[in-house]
Amino acid sequence: MELKHLSKASIPAALAKAERYRLLNEPWEAESIYQDVLDADPDNQEAAVGLLLAITDGFGQGHPRSVDKAQEVLHHIHDEYQRAYYAGIILERRAKALVERSRIGSAAMARDLLEQAKRCYDQAEAIRPPDNDDALLRWNACTRLLSRFRVTANSAEERYEPYSD
Repeated sequence: MELKHLSKASIPAALAKAERYRLLNEPWEAESIYQDVLDADPDNQEAAVGLLLAITDGFGQGHPRSVDKAQEVLHHIHDEYQRAYYAGIILERRAKALVERSRIGSAAMARDLLEQAKRCYDQAEAIRPPDNDDALLRWNACTRLLSRFRVTANSAEERYEPYSD
């Protein structure tokens, strides 16, 4: 399959269009555009972050390799703060997707992912740019979600153990 390539001059407009698709809850459309931008400009950090977010927007849709794809994109983000912050975003969004599915064991797995996300946000907070409290906001959101899980956790689920021989 041969794809057509964007000109570098069209990248700003393509990035704006991709963001609109994300806002319209069309993550696949946004993902495609971000990939086109990265094909034209492999070091474009705005496109890398946008691609990661578009992929994580689709976590609830159950695409099998989406977590792996998001992790792969994370390695292309150069800034240490952003890597820590977006690692937390991946974990937090995985947790939310698990909660939406409401399967046995999902709340416990979601709690574990949220705790991991909080550790990533702690790392990001330690190296954040001045006047940037984004990691604190996400840490607080995870803490509130965890508090809700503790209140609403199904006691039968907590005792659930997978069958083994």
